[in-house]
Parts: sequence; C-alpha cells; structure tokens
Amino acid sequence: THNIHGKTGVWFLKHYGISDDLVHKIRTHMTLQISSNAHLAGKYHISGIKKSSAMQKVARDYKVSSVLFNSGVDVVTPNGLNVKKFSAMHEFQNLHSTNKTRIQEFVRGHFYGHLDFNLDRTLFFFIAGRYEFSNKGADIFLESLSRLNYLLRVHRNDLTVVVFFIMPAKTNNFNVESLKGQAVRKQLWDTAHTVKEKFGKKLYESLLTGNIPDMNTILDRDDLTIMKRAIYATQRHSLPPVTTHNMLDDSEDPILFNVRRIGLFNSRNDRVKIIFHPEFLSSTSPLLPMDYEDFVRGCNLGVFPSYYEPWGYTPGECTVMGIPSVTTNLSGFGCFMEEHVSDPAAYGIYIVDRRFKSAEESCNQLTQFMFSFCQQSRRQRIIQRNRTERLSDLLDWRYLGRFYTHARHLALSRSFPDKYKMDNKGPLKTEGFRYPRPASVPPSPSASLHSTPHHSDEEDDDDEPYNEEEEAERDRLNIKAPFMLGSNQNQT
Repeated sequence: THNIHGKTGVWFLKHYGISDDLVHKIRTHMTLQISSNAHLAGKYHISGIKKSSAMQKVARDYKVSSVLFNSGVDVVTPNGLNVKKFSAMHEFQNLHSTNKTRIQEFVRGHFYGHLDFNLDRTLFFFIAGRYEFSNKGADIFLESLSRLNYLLRVHRNDLTVVVFFIMPAKTNNFNVESLKGQAVRKQLWDTAHTVKEKFGKKLYESLLTGNIPDMNTILDRDDLTIMKRAIYATQRHSLPPVTTHNMLDDSEDPILFNVRRIGLFNSRNDRVKIIFHPEFLSSTSPLLPMDYEDFVRGCNLGVFPSYYEPWGYTPGECTVMGIPSVTTNLSGFGCFMEEHVSDPAAYGIYIVDRRFKSAEESCNQLTQFMFSFCQQSRRQRIIQRNRTERLSDLLDWRYLGRFYTHARHLALSRSFPDKYKMDNKGPLKTEGFRYPRPASVPPSPSASLHSTPHHSDEEDDDDEPYNEEEEAERDRLNIKAPFMLGSNQNQT
C-alpha cells in the first residue's frame, strides 16, 4: 500500500485504477448497507455513524474517509489488548529468562558443529506476521541486518545476534538437516547425563570412604568411548541451514533471495545469524516446540519496520510482555506511541521514520537502533524491559475502549440531537495521558568502542541514577490520569 498519509484519497484510489464512478458506488453502497443493517437490527442509531463521520478507524486514513463520506474522521479508535491475559506482574523477567533458555536449546541444535559463539552473549531478534515481504518491512530489515553484521565485525564485538523470521510460506516438510541438528543435541544431552550419573556415583562412594578420587581413573574407557562418539557425531561439513523447512520455490522466495544477495549464510565469521521458520509456531512442533507467546517472551527485540500497517498488534504484544520492539511512523501503533510517550526509545519502543525519510535513511536509522541495542549491558536491558512492560496499561481496552464509547456517543448526539446531548466544547484528545521522559540516564549507550577489549555484563555502571519503584509510581500516576474526551452527560 502506498503512503497515503501525505496524499489525498482521490490520488490513492485513482492510483490503483479506481474510477470516480466506482468511488460514488462504494459510497452509496456503504450508506445503504449501514442503513439497511440498522433497520434490520432495530438499532437506528448505528446509521448515525455514517452521518457523524465517527468512523472507527485504527489507521489515520483521513483522506480516504473524506472521499467515501465527504467529511473527515472525528475520532480515531486505536486497537487495544486484553492486558490481563498477558499480565505476569513481576514474573515477566523470570519468564523471559526461562523461555530464552528454551530458545537457546534450539539454537544449540540448529548450529551444531558451528557453535563457536557464546550463547550468554547472544541476543535474539525476530520478525513475525503475514508473508508480505515489502509491506511488513522484511526487505529493509534484511538490508539493515547486513549492515549490523558489518558494524559488529568492525568493532570486534563478541556479541552475536540470532534473527528469526516467523512468516508462513509454502513448504513440503521440515528440513532434514534441521531435524538432525535437534537429534544430535538430544543425543549429546543424554550422553552427558549418562556419564554424569556414573561419575557422580563413583565420586559419592569415594568420598564416603574418606578418599579424594583420582580424576584420571574415575572415568573408565567405555565412558571415554561414548563421549568421543558423541563428539564425532557433531562434526559438520556444511553451514547451518538458513531455513528450517524445505521451500517449494526456493529460488524465487523473497527472503532467501535477499539472504543470498547480502551473503548472510550463518558462517563462522558472521556476527548476525539468520533462521527462517516459514511456519507459525506451535508447542507441538518437533523442531521448535514453543507457542508464539512463549517465544516472544524469550526474545530480546521484536523488529517490525512495516511500510504500512493500519495498527500493528505484534509490537503491541511485545510491549505488554515487556519486550522492546521496533516499529515505524507508518503504522498506527507507532503514531500512537509518538503521540502518547515523550521518549518512546527510552521505553523500548524504537520508531523508524519511513514517512519523511528515504529508504536509505530509514535503513541506516534501523541499523543504528539495532546496533545501539546491542551495545547495552545486561542491566540496561533489564531496566528497559521494566519500562516497556509499564506501557501495558496504555494499550489496555479499559482505556482505549473509551475512544469507541466516545465515537458512539458522538454518533448518537448528531443523529438524534433532541434525545442525546453532548458537550462538543470538551477536548477530544486525552489530557495527562503522555508518558514523560524517564528521569534516569537513558538505557541506550552511544555507539562507540568500549575502553577495554574485555567488556562484559559484569562491568555495568552501578552509578546510573535509577530507582525502579519511584519511576514505576510516576508512570502509574500518568496512566491513571482521567481522560478528557468530552462530556457525555444528560443522555436520555
């Protein structure tokens, strides 16, 4: 979809071959359909939605509305979430750690034979949704990953980024190499447990007799043979696969085509690894047995650089689960966050400008966002997740549902002014519904080399002025501030 925010609706419709006659028919049909449905349901006030122009739009398609209804949009109704379903209170950090461990187990199997990177220094990024390569921003994401890989290598960063593409495509089965990797991992796990039990029993018996066991004899020849066989099974002469399934149209697939173009083949020198999972996640999968919610909780960053998105539930779901995300100002979610959060990046919402910047500039901005995120210490990521999770109330239906209530009251007051009265002088926007910038030092450090080549999470700056309880209380007071959507009193 073309960027219609800065164009007129007439241009948008004609650009896609829609004539003026068809526009008139669409407008007439919608009017008749709304009136007909209202008459059949016996709810005549519904037809007032057309008359009052209170279209419940999640996107800011004001110009399209002006073409169809000869008027603008009075109320924009954002999409909310049932936050209670995702709420984990203070447990969400523990859930992140638990599910991240499960993802790490999958990565161990997928990269067997090439697991020369430290999983404790590995971040997991992901993009998920319908397979709309350009519309969902997979094109700019892949190009940015190529540049991120270059930056990490140039700065000699020991951190690794594993990126998951969760987009359903046409496949015929699991990739044999991917299944083999998980089988090899399980075999190594079973071997290690077998040897551990024998070792532990001999150690226990030796200590009971008051002797320190001889480590050279505590493992017999059979144990050494078993371990050598297990190690031999991990030998691999090919690179880890980029995709977990056999693609029906491998050569024409947009993601795989661009992976070949940028040359990210999961080689040892690459600091960015790519895993394309062309199927929605399921806990019954023999490959990656995780539900989508658990998978999101285990990741570090969700990246959704959509070229156009009416709302965008995926970054919203990341937010309520305490996972930072990347969105754009061409999505309803991104525009909403820009309007209601003073410094979205400090709260883990990175907004790429795809409306006023060129594709090259947007790509560089996305690369910088991801590189800055990679420079964060473990403590800084924990602080940022706390801030992200506190935005949950901002997306709750308890608050966003009031926009829909206001739209209905507005429609009633304009359709039946004698029976439904409304104070139109009241402000339509919320008041006191804007998160301030956090008082503490921002969690995103500057993109520069560390003073020491051996920087680690243990070197966090403990002098950073951050008080979780005070900051959380300020945010709670902000979200609980009353809405000022106009009075809807005196209704009869």
